[in-house]
Amino acid sequence: MDIREDLKSGTGTRFCREAAESAAVVARQEAILGPALRGLAARLRSNPPQVVVTCARGSSAHAATFFKHLVETRLGIPVCEAAPGITSVYGRALRLHGQFFLAVSQSGGSDDLIENARMAKQAGACTACLVNDLASPLAAACDVVLPMAAGPEIGVAATKTFVASVTGLLRLVAFWKDDTALAAALGELPRRLAKASPLGWSESLGQFREASNAIVLGRGPTLAIAREAALKLKEVTRLHAEAFSGAEFMHGPIALANRGSLVLLFVPSDTAGSGLLQRATALRALGANTLIAAPQDTRQGQALGLSTGRAETDAVYLIQRFYRTLPHIAAWRGADPDCPPHLEKVTRTF
Repeated sequence: MDIREDLKSGTGTRFCREAAESAAVVARQEAILGPALRGLAARLRSNPPQVVVTCARGSSAHAATFFKHLVETRLGIPVCEAAPGITSVYGRALRLHGQFFLAVSQSGGSDDLIENARMAKQAGACTACLVNDLASPLAAACDVVLPMAAGPEIGVAATKTFVASVTGLLRLVAFWKDDTALAAALGELPRRLAKASPLGWSESLGQFREASNAIVLGRGPTLAIAREAALKLKEVTRLHAEAFSGAEFMHGPIALANRGSLVLLFVPSDTAGSGLLQRATALRALGANTLIAAPQDTRQGQALGLSTGRAETDAVYLIQRFYRTLPHIAAWRGADPDCPPHLEKVTRTF
């Protein structure tokens, strides 16, 4: 396939159309979500939890990972990602009295999340959910409902709902911390998202066609982005991809890297970025095909974008650019972004 033709392909897919709506979603989200966030933030400041427990699956779990980074770095509160099956399968309740329980779900219809929210409320936790369907059972089960405000999403592979999830969680932390600088960066983000173009990997798309697997690395605010990117490569392009922290990668998984390995690095624009770039240099020395996504010129490849001024919002910008890239990768691999095999929009898990 000619690369120039490939860059035109996929633009008419539902996947592309819904991903393109992310900028408008983020722009309108503040007005819709703000009132609920103000009340929840006031409650959390007056009764600070000792621990935050999140509960989510799929892309929403990656948003929860993003939230973990935000809360631990900005608020100093440890965040635990709950295993939903502890309640729904094994019937165990957790000791959550006085703590903060947050579920993240697009549909609000996953039975195990609903059960965990009910358990947490009965245990005396402050319970909230960030959800796109305000009439869902999950919303009914929680004390506080945070509207994702993404609008209808028909595509099986989440795009705008993931972006709406991470920006909603960014807004929660901004309110909780009273972080005006983060709020200002969020105000600038829709303009950046609207201008997001595919990542500068067009000359490397052939590597995706030939690859049987890929390694995806992130660190700090981009660890969640790397996990989301790996999931989308599996869903949308049928390429087996696994995500790792750039640090955890050195504790065993680096043994997978060899000449010809395909490695994608989502480099954060904070202090974690330099270490991940060093990892890229080491991987190239091993002969790996290494592609970098960064909001600034890394001096190891193309300038892939412009910084939003905050590492957290830069990470959102990077996933939007990756979504713009995915249909082109899918075209090279003969996959249909709108029809991932064996998947449904609402996944019922117990």
